[in-house]
Amino acid sequence: MAADPAQRSIDRGIRNPDLMAAALALAEGRLHDAEPVLKAHLKRDPFDVAAIRMLAELAARIERYRDAEALLRRALELAPSFLAARSNLATILHRQGRSAEAIVELDTLQQADPGNPGNANLKAAALGRVGEFDEALLLYEQVLQGFGKQPKIWMSYGHMLKTVGRQADAVAAYRQALALNPALGEVWWSLANLKTLRFDDTDLSAMDGALNRGDITAEDRFHLHFALGKAHEQRQQAERAFAHYDQGNRLRRAQLDYDADQTRAAVDHAKALYTAGFFSARRDHGADAPDPIFIIGMPRAGSTLIEQILSSHSMIEGTMELPDIPKLHAKARGMGGVDGLSADQARDLGEHYLRDTQVQRKSDKPFFIDKLPNNWLHVGFIKLILPGAKIIDARRHPMDCCFSNFKQHFARGQAFSYDLSDMGHYYADYVDLMAHFDRVTPGHVHRVFHERVIADLESEVRAMLVWLGLPFERACLDFHANDRAVRTASSEQVRRPVNRDGVDQWRAMEPWLGPLVEALGPVLADYPAPS
Repeated sequence: MAADPAQRSIDRGIRNPDLMAAALALAEGRLHDAEPVLKAHLKRDPFDVAAIRMLAELAARIERYRDAEALLRRALELAPSFLAARSNLATILHRQGRSAEAIVELDTLQQADPGNPGNANLKAAALGRVGEFDEALLLYEQVLQGFGKQPKIWMSYGHMLKTVGRQADAVAAYRQALALNPALGEVWWSLANLKTLRFDDTDLSAMDGALNRGDITAEDRFHLHFALGKAHEQRQQAERAFAHYDQGNRLRRAQLDYDADQTRAAVDHAKALYTAGFFSARRDHGADAPDPIFIIGMPRAGSTLIEQILSSHSMIEGTMELPDIPKLHAKARGMGGVDGLSADQARDLGEHYLRDTQVQRKSDKPFFIDKLPNNWLHVGFIKLILPGAKIIDARRHPMDCCFSNFKQHFARGQAFSYDLSDMGHYYADYVDLMAHFDRVTPGHVHRVFHERVIADLESEVRAMLVWLGLPFERACLDFHANDRAVRTASSEQVRRPVNRDGVDQWRAMEPWLGPLVEALGPVLADYPAPS
């Protein structure tokens, strides 16, 4: 029986020196070397599904997920039985926050390849993303019974345990992963990312040893630098800590395709489009449902704390950082542009958002939170398609906020955060756009300053609830007792009472933060002025 197109293509790739060179470049993180080779090969043979899959992997590495998805769908159109491409597609869907769609692909894979631990591992992660935590943990435990020697599965299990608040069990899972592979950088970073864990001398020696190995991947290397930065910061060794953070950021930045000018252009476009006249002419647009509460702003600005406070209220459900608004904004652009949407189209987009986010709602509470911070770029679009939604801008001192981002490695997204200058410009652009909406839609966005929450929690909570039109509940002050799952880097911090641990941490490394100060410009001196 003849091999299918996928297998024939893979067999050819094994013998093709160009594809072998591209595969080696991908494995070594040399993406700029792999890309021209793959594109030239596909120009000669556009039906080579193995090469298409490799190009999709390259696109995914630099977080061009839509390009990766299109390539993988093309590969599967040519070779529907190409299981590796379908598995990659499920991964890309999950990374875009479309985990329900990923689960559909993974169910198909499970029927064709029921014993694959990688697919089961990904399905467990996707189940967690849609809030099915019990099912996800059970699946991890089932997989580990048969594949207990797989360090990355132990790592993923640790991630889920951390999300549901089982920190001791998460640490144990991470330590088991390291016992199997001491050089797995993401696990060391996962331990560092618990925030409340302190590394001992044995840990420091193990990380240094792993970093000095010549056979680790680029991903392992930058994760180790971030983790070592945290370890030395804990020891108040500022210069060594910054050196590791700086190196980790440089390595990660080299893998990403981020252009600060594009963010600036997006802000200028939004300011030109979303004027007072724009909204006045569209009073009848959008879906009127009041259900969504958007928390926007910079990452690491206290949004998880605000979400934890509000989700402790009997009428508000916390969900996660939902990808739906950017996805719908892209759809609106494909329909001819936001300014060309009819009242019916804007309403349909709003209703689409409400339908698609329903999978994240696990209770009958009337309101729910979407805390994707990057939605600050889409405040005008949100007002257009969901005029009844509430928007809270979580803001933190520029130096505290940006330095916290600089020493944070994000699982995905936030490409601006790996360069001090890029980050300062991004923060300044965000403040500029929010000041614009303060002028053209006064009172539409409620701003919460992190420092004020720390200084006077009750007053800030009461002000938020008044603005939301909800009664005060004391449970909001006891937010740390809320046992809801938390997926962000602040998951351990919001399970403790309000504290000042994160205030002024940047000062120890001030001598090396000049590019950030310069990029922030007047925004730094003017803080907390809104503009």
